[in-house]
Amino acid sequence: MAAQGEGWEQRAGQQQNASHASWQESRGGGKIPDYLSRAGKLHLSSFHFLPSHSDRTPTRTTRAIRCRPEQWSLRWAVSLRITAVLGAQWGDEGKGKLVDILSAEVDICARCAGGNNAGHTIVVPVGPDNVKTTFAFHLLPSGLINPKVTGVIGNGVVVHIPSFFQELDTLQAQGLDCSNRLFISDRAHLVFDFHQIVDGLKEVELGGSSIGTTKKGIGPTYSAKASRSGLRVHHLFDHDTFAAKFRKIVEGRYKRYGHFEYDTEAEILRYKELSERLRPYVIDSVVYLHNAIAAGKRVLVEGANALMLDLDFGTYPFVTSSSTTVGGVCTGLGIPPKLIDKTIGVVKAYTTRVGGGPFPSEQLNEIGEHFQEIGREFGTTTGRRRRCGWLDLVVMKHSCLINGYDSLNLTKLDILDDLAEVKVAVKYLVDGKELPGFPADLDVLANVAVSYVTLPGWQSSIATTTSYQELPENCKKYIAFIEEFLKVPIEWVGVGAGRESMIKKSIR
Repeated sequence: MAAQGEGWEQRAGQQQNASHASWQESRGGGKIPDYLSRAGKLHLSSFHFLPSHSDRTPTRTTRAIRCRPEQWSLRWAVSLRITAVLGAQWGDEGKGKLVDILSAEVDICARCAGGNNAGHTIVVPVGPDNVKTTFAFHLLPSGLINPKVTGVIGNGVVVHIPSFFQELDTLQAQGLDCSNRLFISDRAHLVFDFHQIVDGLKEVELGGSSIGTTKKGIGPTYSAKASRSGLRVHHLFDHDTFAAKFRKIVEGRYKRYGHFEYDTEAEILRYKELSERLRPYVIDSVVYLHNAIAAGKRVLVEGANALMLDLDFGTYPFVTSSSTTVGGVCTGLGIPPKLIDKTIGVVKAYTTRVGGGPFPSEQLNEIGEHFQEIGREFGTTTGRRRRCGWLDLVVMKHSCLINGYDSLNLTKLDILDDLAEVKVAVKYLVDGKELPGFPADLDVLANVAVSYVTLPGWQSSIATTTSYQELPENCKKYIAFIEEFLKVPIEWVGVGAGRESMIKKSIR
């Protein structure tokens, strides 16, 4: 039986070599890009073979793939080691801090969607004097804060190369060395300056109905990707082909938006130089990640934006342009769903959002101002003041249904410290009747009546609390109410800005 397995592996290797030869022939005998070797070959020695009639059934720690020629099972004998951290509201929930904490237990931190429109702020002690330093991440995985973690920017991310290097240089200047531990997928789509110009022009076209984008060019880049007219990272390494495609794309934008100020030829030369600096960072991320998982490496996936900004399930059209759900983890990294061991939703103890669109629990009063000022609700990427309101459990129930969170991280609970009472949105009503779920129609959403439950506040500081048991009783009742309503346990509780201000709560 072993010979059959070896034969399968040998044929797979022959097929891979034949595929490479075919690729070379199609490129006129050109050399295979050197970055492809950086991820390594997909080593079948990481697997073992079992007959398809074997009585060893798949378990939570093993997975089988059927091989038609010999009707064998290719079984992966490693523990599932992928955890996904996802925003559960409209973003800005504080995902970065949990990613920072969990990064101490993983080998790889990967981004799967979005671009430099995301913003994660992490405060950690740096240097021999443990000086608290604030690091702002926009495009790079924030798990890089841990010096032992490798960062991967997946194929689902859109990358503005100048911003990539600007962020990298800033982090390095702050003392964060990312040498030889940061990689970009060769399949990731590229954001160019003309995308950012077009982003602004589209907002002007929309006028009073503008989405309120960050104008980072994210939407136009994903539009180009969907219309199959975008450029990907691997295109940079064939300069003549890249230049021809780039000129054609820019001409198309001129026809659509009129002739805006943009030096096409200078940009082509700029990217010729940038491509050489970028080359050491580029890998086939699919092969790299699967090799790492097969070797028992632990992967942490850092979501960008949040569920309510998802292109399908968010408050469309006031959303981002990518999939921000657990499904986006799979498509944005090339990971099958069965390998995701745990999904953690990050939810703020109140609700915030940036940009336009209905916001049922928004508080345009002293409560909203309290959240803004005490919670320092200003965007990491844009600096915009965030809209604020009470925690909306209708939104959270919708979020839980779609992402199936195993547990939650409740953040910024300390911002509620001074309030005499705390309200929680639990129902949306239209004409006195409760809606069964979160409505797709924004005209309906804009006119719902919100039903609240009022809970007593705790009116004492929890900023120095280090265990769940130490929290005030009313604070614990607030947490318990959320858990009972959503039927999802809260595993982490944020009580301050620093890394040390996160309480780990035991869950069953």
